[in-house]
Amino acid sequence: MNSTKKMESTTVFDLIRHGEPEGGPMYRGSKDDPLSENGWQQMRAAITETDSWDAIVTSPMLRCVNFARELADRYEIPLHTDDRLRELNFGEWEGRTAESVMASDGERLNRFWADPVNNTPPGGEQVVDFNRRVIESWRHWQQELMGQRVLIVCHGGTIRMIVADTMNIPLEHAFSGLTTPYACRSRIQVDVTDYGVFQSLVAHGSC
Repeated sequence: MNSTKKMESTTVFDLIRHGEPEGGPMYRGSKDDPLSENGWQQMRAAITETDSWDAIVTSPMLRCVNFARELADRYEIPLHTDDRLRELNFGEWEGRTAESVMASDGERLNRFWADPVNNTPPGGEQVVDFNRRVIESWRHWQQELMGQRVLIVCHGGTIRMIVADTMNIPLEHAFSGLTTPYACRSRIQVDVTDYGVFQSLVAHGSC
């Protein structure tokens, strides 16, 4: 009896959050600020001489795509832009610091961090919708770039969604359960085997 052997492969994804944007820390979401000078320094310092990728995928936001383009040109590798990797839209909180939101809307902010699924920022994007689009992108690039080494340049919330999916973290805890500082790097290995697809968090914070 003949059987068809499935294709086996290993894909390595490095995820990096953008550096500090102009205007400093705030609930930025869909607010499209470019990197500050400090942000550029953070991003460049996060890349090492041993890094090697076959492709780069990036959020279209200026704080991500400008650095991704510089890196793709340096390595002479393909650059893919994916709108699904944008940050969560924080609605009325966008453009405001955490301290400002806490002072005027502290109870609602605390409820968001405790359970973002059931406490959407006022006028913002529902976390289930955010998660759906990010994971749709994540699955797409696993297929599209299978067997390659890939850098994804994106946002703190986006990385939280991908790591939560990898580690089966409940969506209710995906924001509070992981810190993602500026220029933070994570590595995820995706193995396709005869027994299924296995995702593993190899490192978080640096690689």
